Amino acid sequence: MGTKEGCAEGDCGACTVVTGELKNGEVELKAVNACIQFVPTLNGKALFTVEDLRGGDGSLHPVQEAMRDCHGSQCGFCTPGFVMSLWALYLESTSKQSHITPGESEIRQAITGNLCRCTGYRPIIDAGKRMCALPKVAFDSNQLKGALKALESAGTSHYHHGGASFYSPRTLAELTTLRTGQPSATLLAGGTDVGLWVNKSFREIGDIIYTGEVAELKTISGDEGGLTIGAAVSLNDAYAVVKKSYPEMNEMWERFASTPIRNAGTLGGNIANGSPIGDSMPALIAVGAEVTLASVGGLRRLALEDLYIAYQKKAMQPNEVVAYIHVPAPAPEMRFRTYKLSKRFDSDISAVCAAFMISLDGDTISSCRIAFGGMAATPRRATLAEGALLGNIWDEATARRGMQALGQDYAPLSDMRASAGYRLKSAQNLLYRFFLETRPVDALRNDELNVFA
Repeated sequence: MGTKEGCAEGDCGACTVVTGELKNGEVELKAVNACIQFVPTLNGKALFTVEDLRGGDGSLHPVQEAMRDCHGSQCGFCTPGFVMSLWALYLESTSKQSHITPGESEIRQAITGNLCRCTGYRPIIDAGKRMCALPKVAFDSNQLKGALKALESAGTSHYHHGGASFYSPRTLAELTTLRTGQPSATLLAGGTDVGLWVNKSFREIGDIIYTGEVAELKTISGDEGGLTIGAAVSLNDAYAVVKKSYPEMNEMWERFASTPIRNAGTLGGNIANGSPIGDSMPALIAVGAEVTLASVGGLRRLALEDLYIAYQKKAMQPNEVVAYIHVPAPAPEMRFRTYKLSKRFDSDISAVCAAFMISLDGDTISSCRIAFGGMAATPRRATLAEGALLGNIWDEATARRGMQALGQDYAPLSDMRASAGYRLKSAQNLLYRFFLETRPVDALRNDELNVFA
């Protein structure tokens, strides 16, 4: 009863619940949007709603008590969702030996996917600060672990209802075999896009093949050459490892949708979707990421930018699936940035997403990769701008030539997020910002001398 349906698209957070599953033998709890989760994806998992926080004697949980004491609820419609997002943060904080009270930035990140039209958020943030100061309520993860172990199963799960089937394979071989037999079935990963097809477009999507239980696709590995991330790894888990190599991605990833969406959505799903406004692709294309496609015939690897042919059209055979994403290790001389422009800071779709990478040999650009989202029908490199930069000294004149070349690289459209003129001008300005942040020290000193002169 407590879980509400608000937007039905994973944006408002009124439906937030917490799921629990085993990950490397330990319990992992995470907040997700219930409204876009398909019921069979809960197989073998635990589900917690706001009702589960009530004590055996009817007492409030510290999260609920803090919300009451800090006046964090007014109309109350959004309150259960906020409570569940804060409860997930509470469990994370109190499970640490230090029991460190989360800071304001952590609280804000936890509730990025929850919208409130009454409070102005300050009392909710105050509640997030207060909840860990109240007497602790322990969570028995060992008991949950035992229950989840008892639910573990091997082999493909199959559900059938209303003339359609839902398949949940456990291995890559099972997945590719299913895909070969049913090339028209809908591939489902985190459901953060497919769920909207049902809720908003009322689409009959027929048979579904779920990738979220394929063991090989839930792995992350790395060596001196870089990272290999399975297509079923959540966006949050992928972000956690990628940012260690590329801390420049930190702000963009924090602004990528919301915490519940990043908990449910997968990096492989975002890449396979290939949306022209997907935020992960420009940065990954700029650093030279590659993707491995799998089929019953084996594996095929190609550059990420080569995956996208045209709007919603990819260089994939009907029986292929995205299996792995390969992110190369950064070179010592690499200079990299990625930027996102949107109307809201949190949980908003980009008007323009830009990524720039150059390597310098002294002051000369020896390699260059520029990619944009929101500027074309696919995430795409700016080859003319790259050509204007490559082989030249990284100075003001070179940056200006690159900015001018962007006008020939893209012919953006106008829509509800931004006009074509805004997009192009912003793209050019972002390249100039990249220059200001990465220009050689000598160029910086010359600029300073010119200012003081």
